[in-house]
Amino acid sequence: MNSNARSSKGNKEAEERKKRFIEAQQRKKRLKEKMERIKHKIAVMSGKGGVGKSTVAVNLAVALSEEGYGVGLLDLDLHGPNDVRMLGLKEKLSVDEGEIIPANYSEGLKVISMAFLLEEGAPVIWRGPMKTIAIEQFLADVRWGELDFLVVDLPPGTGDESLTLYQSVPVDGAVIVTTPQIVALDDVRRAMKFVIEMKTAPLSSSQNTRILGIVENMSYFRCPNGDIVHPFGEGGAEKLSREYEVPVLGKIPMDPKALELMDKGMPPVSFYRGTEFEKAFRDIVGNLLENLKG
Repeated sequence: MNSNARSSKGNKEAEERKKRFIEAQQRKKRLKEKMERIKHKIAVMSGKGGVGKSTVAVNLAVALSEEGYGVGLLDLDLHGPNDVRMLGLKEKLSVDEGEIIPANYSEGLKVISMAFLLEEGAPVIWRGPMKTIAIEQFLADVRWGELDFLVVDLPPGTGDESLTLYQSVPVDGAVIVTTPQIVALDDVRRAMKFVIEMKTAPLSSSQNTRILGIVENMSYFRCPNGDIVHPFGEGGAEKLSREYEVPVLGKIPMDPKALELMDKGMPPVSFYRGTEFEKAFRDIVGNLLENLKG
């Protein structure tokens, strides 16, 4: 390659870097403007997979919308997006004037998920930078509008998705989901420490974030004769509550019917009225709102 060719290639690479830098700055500006129109940004987190984090995020978002709040649900579990199935949504996303139009579960609940963009069963094979760009686009390029709450369903752990969210958005706080057994508590502590560290971490936009409370999922099972058993032990949420001086927002029972409804796209908080499962979520919403006021 002669010197002129090398110079031309170098100029093109420099122009491309400049273009990407400008696009990133513009995206961050749009993101900031979009988030300023949303009153409360809440992350639903757990350091442990399989504890029902998406079940909590979906039913929490639905319950808040049924209280009359404007709610957005952002599924940031990019590799395992389940919220769309749990809500029974079938539509594809559309774009208008350069903005992504979120799906409407109801008049008060807007939803964005990677599941809308994938063929069923298709994997997302991305490294960190690709995930970061996708998350910023979900925040900056979606027509969220004026909302009372943005509920963000994060994947297990404290990796790229969680870090990008907390660096990009002033998160009010996290709802921490756990089950009672010790092995879950070990991992959940990591998520709780992550939230605490985000208050002082370099580049964090969430200096005012906090742990809003703990939700204990699969807390107990009520037998047909009325007896209560604890398949995964008991007292886990209370233990974390004492250690970190944060409230227990509620305890969700195990109920095969509720799981069946979730698989059918029928959130039990709406389609399983008058049950302990529904009451648990109504209590969680009430306690969450009181905590936000405080």
